[in-house]
Amino acid sequence: MANNINEILQAMDDNWPECADGVSPALLRLLQVSNLFHNQMEALVANYDLQRAEFSVLSTLRRTPIPYCLSPTVLYQSMIFSSGGLTKVLNRLSHAALIERVDNPEDKRSKLVQLTSKGKQLIETVMPELHQKEKNGLSVLSADELQQLDSMMQRVLANNKSTY
Repeated sequence: MANNINEILQAMDDNWPECADGVSPALLRLLQVSNLFHNQMEALVANYDLQRAEFSVLSTLRRTPIPYCLSPTVLYQSMIFSSGGLTKVLNRLSHAALIERVDNPEDKRSKLVQLTSKGKQLIETVMPELHQKEKNGLSVLSADELQQLDSMMQRVLANNKSTY
């Protein structure tokens, strides 16, 4: 099956014309670009024996104030990439000593998730590599074009706020 957007559009026009009028070439390209960056990120974090959801947990904890600690609920709500099985992800990260579960001083029945020094060191190694890959992938755009793209994506997200 073709993955070139122009080929997809042509195939739709040829074989499914009643649907071709409604397709958005820009949205198809956006999805393809998203998949490209997603795949690059997954390949990079796999080099560090991480999965996408685990990377998301570590990066979410690292961007919180010291001591890099959140409740599982707040952690889940703050992640860029959600995980349906957060408990499983947390167990794997805990087993790898990248996070630890600590007592919640406000609720003795629950545990908080805290980034360990090993987890902090790992995410601080991975993140600059990821940013460099992203920067390389976007290098065909000028700073002004990147700002325009960001502004347009913000408008699309704001318009569809209730659906994400």
